[in-house]
Amino acid sequence: MGRNLQSGERLRPVDLARGHGLSTQAVRNYEEAGILPAAGRTPHGYRTYTSLHAGALRAFLALVPGHGHQTATSIMRAVNQGAVDEAFRLIDESHAQLLDDRRTLQAVESALRDLERTTPPEPGVGSESAAVSGASGTFIGPLAGKLGIRPATLRKWERAGLVRPRRDPMTGYRVYDEADVRDARLAHQLRRGGYLLEQIAPLIAQVRAAGGLEPLEAALCDWCGRLSARGRAMLTGAAELETYLRKRG
Repeated sequence: MGRNLQSGERLRPVDLARGHGLSTQAVRNYEEAGILPAAGRTPHGYRTYTSLHAGALRAFLALVPGHGHQTATSIMRAVNQGAVDEAFRLIDESHAQLLDDRRTLQAVESALRDLERTTPPEPGVGSESAAVSGASGTFIGPLAGKLGIRPATLRKWERAGLVRPRRDPMTGYRVYDEADVRDARLAHQLRRGGYLLEQIAPLIAQVRAAGGLEPLEAALCDWCGRLSARGRAMLTGAAELETYLRKRG
């Protein structure tokens, strides 16, 4: 294996680094991390690389945009250790994660469409209680009834951070304003789609950060674009990795 690595043109660390805008230290770090095969050495102890190392570097840099630095490192390390099946498993996991992300995006888009078709709750929902508190909003019972869930479910969602009702200063009861009702409806749609509370929480946070559903549409469009770019990057990474695998024989 060592003789094969030294066949062909000898390259210095700087030769590999320049082609990709890297420092020579980065190239040495990649070798130490197992991303590149072990370099040969001159009689004076200087590293020498070959076209095989150049191929490994190209494959790694192509894998990073689609799989992330950590997974790309693990893939290359597995290949260089001869554990190609492990490398394929890691790639499969990335593709499975991308598919799961696409399904999550579709679920959010579907939930938003359902919310748009739903008539917003009137400020007077729970009006008798609201009159007592002197503020608009709805209490836990009426909201649970509208969603067709138990009040205990809303309390569970509150503990998970999905809804953040305020407390009525006179009664101590939970009061859900318009934003809370929106978040509860979105959570309800996603739960019906089979999503876990820990998966829903960051999506609700996105809605809050966007200031509502309408601004979130741009974020969803951007999210879709990023998923598409990631899928295409995976294809590019796969092509470079296949070239490197062929070089290794």
